[in-house]
Amino acid sequence: MFDTVATVELATPGSYGVPPHAYRLPETTRLGCVRLQVADLARSLTFYEHTLGLRVLARTPTHGTLAAHGDDRALVEIAEERSTRPAGRALLGLYHFAILLPDRASLGRFTRHLAQHRIAAGAGDHHVSEALYLKDPDGLGIEVYADRPRDTWQRVGRELMISTDPVDIDALAAAADTSWRGMPSGTVIGHVHLHVGDLEQGAAFFSEALGFDRMTWRYPGALFLGAGGYHHHLGTNVWAGAGARTPTMHDARLLEWTIEVPAARDVADVWRSLTGAGHPVDMIATGELLTRDPWGTAVRVRATEWTESAR
Repeated sequence: MFDTVATVELATPGSYGVPPHAYRLPETTRLGCVRLQVADLARSLTFYEHTLGLRVLARTPTHGTLAAHGDDRALVEIAEERSTRPAGRALLGLYHFAILLPDRASLGRFTRHLAQHRIAAGAGDHHVSEALYLKDPDGLGIEVYADRPRDTWQRVGRELMISTDPVDIDALAAAADTSWRGMPSGTVIGHVHLHVGDLEQGAAFFSEALGFDRMTWRYPGALFLGAGGYHHHLGTNVWAGAGARTPTMHDARLLEWTIEVPAARDVADVWRSLTGAGHPVDMIATGELLTRDPWGTAVRVRATEWTESAR
């Protein structure tokens, strides 16, 4: 991906990433809950509890909300629609959502858990992180990962080095300090990765309008974006192919994902940036808006000061 004669340097704060020309998301931006549509709520909850290791916070006949153990912050919401068909290979929208564990030992415990239960998973060493990949019962992609320390990240020019190499699974499993007891406190949604129709159009929306920095742009067919120096809160790719279609109400899909910013004034700034670029936005509450990317995936932006005070 990178020129072998290029100079590789440590990615010190401020030395990498290309910010948008106007509005830029705050340094403390983070991701919130993802909402999914599935065919069978009970089947999905079984998977998300026992395979993935989340716990159920709330449940109705058609909806479930899940969080890590020891945390009450919702990470995944599931909505049942019985007519839903499995996610297809040529769909725009979700490639995967990514659950970030607090440390490598936690990822090691999860690795052992998968091996003990003979659960198949892919794996990738991305230099900035180590990751495992699964599919839920409806074919929706999930990454479970742990970051490497930021002082080990590298760059070439302004571009952060992200690649995909084999994971040393034995070393990762050896990092486990105790047995797996589910997703631990401190687990969050680290990033979302989307199939899009065009990378430049995606950059115009997600960077220039929504406010993410571009972090890595020479990964084949992909663009990675983040805020506050993070390697990526969002990945976009064109790997679904030229004929990829927008999912319908009958497809398993990502209904929406959430960006959390510190204050209501930050939500107002996002609103001004999006509407100024010609994108439709619904201001649905104080400190909260909803918009859609050019391929129809909904993204909610909310202020943490407002959501926390409303609890």
